[in-house]
Amino acid sequence: MTSTKIFATGVTGYIGGDALYAITQAHPEFQWTCLVRNSDKGALIASQYPKAKLVYGTLDDTQLLEEEAKKANVVLKDPYTTDFASADHEAAATALCKGLAAHSPDDPGYLIHTSGTGLLLVDDIQANTYGWAASKIYDDWDGLVVVTSLPDDAPHRKVDKIVLNVSDDHSKSVKTAIVSPPTIYGKGRGPGNQRGHQVYELSRCTIEKKEGLKVGQGENFWPNVHVYDLSDCYLKLVEAAVKGEENVTWNKEGYYFTENGEHVWGEIAHRVAMEVYGLGLIPSNDVRSIDEDEANKLTPKGAALWGANSRCKAVRARKLLGWTPKERSLEDELPDIVTSEVQRLKLSGVIEGHAAKVAG
Repeated sequence: MTSTKIFATGVTGYIGGDALYAITQAHPEFQWTCLVRNSDKGALIASQYPKAKLVYGTLDDTQLLEEEAKKANVVLKDPYTTDFASADHEAAATALCKGLAAHSPDDPGYLIHTSGTGLLLVDDIQANTYGWAASKIYDDWDGLVVVTSLPDDAPHRKVDKIVLNVSDDHSKSVKTAIVSPPTIYGKGRGPGNQRGHQVYELSRCTIEKKEGLKVGQGENFWPNVHVYDLSDCYLKLVEAAVKGEENVTWNKEGYYFTENGEHVWGEIAHRVAMEVYGLGLIPSNDVRSIDEDEANKLTPKGAALWGANSRCKAVRARKLLGWTPKERSLEDELPDIVTSEVQRLKLSGVIEGHAAKVAG
């Protein structure tokens, strides 16, 4: 029997690598073709997934992407690609959609694209307000039209529009879904990067600057999800594509937030400072307020990532996929996040001498 064929980008990254792990654990029979930039990245994948086919290139190689999208197929006549790499690469998204459009209506192609709840930062970015709480909470069910109609200058919006609009001309031959993750935490299980970003960067900066840090008042909200739970959403969407489940929505209604609660960034900053202080790496657990310029110097787009509001509810995945997050909370994960950053900085020589001994 011909096996399900998947073409994937970004599988040496944090999100894509963990999703690859989760899907292959559940379905070892699936055949993977993975886009990789170079032989070093290819070796990482080959060591963990020796049966995976590797194609070398980047997201700029649009002809390659188009051809691989055309070739992807599944036994139940549901071929699809999974784009984990860049939420903002317009040419790559266009090429993938063009390749999938070559499929016939009785053998449609499925595209599962990764966006992000950074999309929802648009109001704060436009108003240049950081560190203040916002009451507006988006959802992907009753409020779907609002989410899919945000201004074009919202983060990720241009590529979201490409994916959403492909069904205007190819609704029967292409089925798309957009997965929109929030703050992601937990150690990944993929062959490459296993480190999250926002909280990990905040921990790094707290250690390196030797003080707790928050943007402005630190009252702003973000949703969060454990990377294992996020991967379970990808798995459920892939299975729905393979099975052709009619209750799962695609195209204009194929937008899926993934959250398991939310956090206030100022509170997370205090918790991180407490953890780092407990390791003897900073002189106090005080948290200093920084402005957007300093935040952006500490990490790219730091003001938005730590200081703007991104609030949403993941209704669609729960209703239609039966997605039920079950991993431990961000707050419970924080000690391990801080410890992992300490170990990483020790290896890079940032933490030296007595501090390294104190940190273990």
